[in-house]
Amino acid sequence: MTEQGLVTCELICSSFSFESEETFNGVENRKEMDCEQPIFSVLSGGAKQQQRRLRQASAAGDTSSCGSGGDATTPAASTADTESGIFSGECELCVEHESELDWFCGTEQKLICSHCAIVGPCHGHTVTPLATRVTTVRNQLVDVCEKIQLQALRIERFIDQTLTAKEQNLQVSASRAREQVLSQVSAAREALDEEEQRLLEEVQREEERVEQCLLTQRAHWSQALESLSQTRSGLVHTLTHTPDAQLATSGQEISERVEESEGVGEPCDTDQLNLNPGCGESKLLRGLWTTAVLLGPNAYGFSHLKFDERTVSPLLSLSDDHCTLTFVQKKARQSQPYDPARFDCWPNALGSMRMSSGTHSWVVDVGQSGAFKVGVCYASLERKGSGNEARLGHNNQSWVLSNFDGDYSFCHAGKKVPLQVVRRPQRIGLLLDWPSHTLIFFQPDSGAVLHCVKQQFSSPLLPACGVTDRSITILH
Repeated sequence: MTEQGLVTCELICSSFSFESEETFNGVENRKEMDCEQPIFSVLSGGAKQQQRRLRQASAAGDTSSCGSGGDATTPAASTADTESGIFSGECELCVEHESELDWFCGTEQKLICSHCAIVGPCHGHTVTPLATRVTTVRNQLVDVCEKIQLQALRIERFIDQTLTAKEQNLQVSASRAREQVLSQVSAAREALDEEEQRLLEEVQREEERVEQCLLTQRAHWSQALESLSQTRSGLVHTLTHTPDAQLATSGQEISERVEESEGVGEPCDTDQLNLNPGCGESKLLRGLWTTAVLLGPNAYGFSHLKFDERTVSPLLSLSDDHCTLTFVQKKARQSQPYDPARFDCWPNALGSMRMSSGTHSWVVDVGQSGAFKVGVCYASLERKGSGNEARLGHNNQSWVLSNFDGDYSFCHAGKKVPLQVVRRPQRIGLLLDWPSHTLIFFQPDSGAVLHCVKQQFSSPLLPACGVTDRSITILH
């Protein structure tokens, strides 16, 4: 036997032995497939047949190799390769060595012959018997198919169970949502209709009262006018037709007529002759209107409201975005350049936008500040000095909500109206409706109205704020 034959014989014998043992162990260690699924039946059956045939081929290969002087290409080997999963009609041969391609090079991912692995270009590479490689690939395909099948089962279960149940629940949930909307709107509409009827009746009564007052006043003063006219005519007649001698002795009569005319008095206008503006006021209606303006589809608000840097007091510091005012302790204060628009004594600052028409709303975050003021003022508000003319809420040019150590109040013209605040607000909202001459202070979180002002504003307004504890911020 030649040296080349010996080498080939050793390779073939060891390869078939390795192939048989590795293939057998690989198949032994695999889980059983679900034989109810056709693809798993075929593949698992093929694997079992392949296992048996590889054992027979291994035994036959050992005998043929050793007995034929090292011929690697034998009918038994070809049968084993064919039955192990190579479904080609003829065995493929290596172009360089004209040997059967019964090995797989893992390094170059291609089929090779035994000579390529020993002395050829794939010497030193990771090589595997073709049957073993085919078994590995088949096992991988079985795993992939099993995963796909399981995924398909999960999808089917999701469609049949989850989506079906969701569709059924959708009808029930949508029906309940509709009922809830209709119920709430119906309750709100009923309450609003009743409030509307009550307010209209109140306005009607107030209108009738004023009309009665006007009729009474008209009748009274018409009678007084007629009396004065008669008295005047009598006095004129006396003046023009009474002889001098008789006129000189008519002093008593003239005095009585003059006294009678003076007793008529002077007419004066009173509030009783005007319609009470409060007859159309309602907390329910005001709250609904405020909510509709703030949360409705046509909500109003300032998207770019900031503090005017020129107005900021030296007692305050302004953030870089011009939205936050912070009270500055005395030691940290810095002198500011003179500006006629700047507050020089009171810790105040004004907004950058004027309001003289339309509807506007904005929110101020007061945080944990224990002393602040938020509101509006005329642009002509005094800025200099420590008098009440420049102090927010202490003159007739400013309207503010004030908080000092938990004591909330509305301040205007030096008068305070205490406010009942159940929960300390973190944010204060303001709503100015110029057409209705209404200013509302509210809590954005709950929508509760803190105070409402009806005022005939005579000139443009500016947002106004003051703080002497921590900081406040305009929110957008």
